[in-house]
Amino acid sequence: MKLIILDRDGVINQDSDAFVKNPDEWIALPGSLQAIARLTQADWKVVVASNQSGLARGLFDMDTLTAIHTKMRRELAAVGGTIDAVFLCPHGPDDNCTCRKPRPGLFEQIGHRYDISLAGVPAVGDSLRDLQASAAVGCAPWLVHTGNGKKTLAKGGLPENTGVCEDLSAVVDILLQDN
Repeated sequence: MKLIILDRDGVINQDSDAFVKNPDEWIALPGSLQAIARLTQADWKVVVASNQSGLARGLFDMDTLTAIHTKMRRELAAVGGTIDAVFLCPHGPDDNCTCRKPRPGLFEQIGHRYDISLAGVPAVGDSLRDLQASAAVGCAPWLVHTGNGKKTLAKGGLPENTGVCEDLSAVVDILLQDN
């Protein structure tokens, strides 16, 4: 099975310091949905792993988050793509959970769900915590310049062997070329 794990905000859609709090605020990044569609059409399973502390902060509820993801899936389906599953951490930064990136809990859940080792599985993010969580379980981390990616790259300290690309589409170009 070919599996890829994507962060949501800053990789698939525009990020916001004020959080993406409703479906109207969820805006796909140029080319991201088409990139996911290309993966889908090449028989990849696409999974999202996302911190969603806006739930714990009371900025939106689960019904609203479901509506945001319904919009994401609908727009993706319109270009021929699918997301197999969305894994999320609903906790706040001070909740000391194991699923909030940079901890690897979300990734461990994905490995259990699919009953596979995540060694070498590409994982795309725009922040250091995305890369750290994925590297902790042996994924191949990819940093994109979109979202917080350029700031993350400038700060340095990336996990060893992190790939760096302009955006999700560029990562997909490399992955599909290699497979």
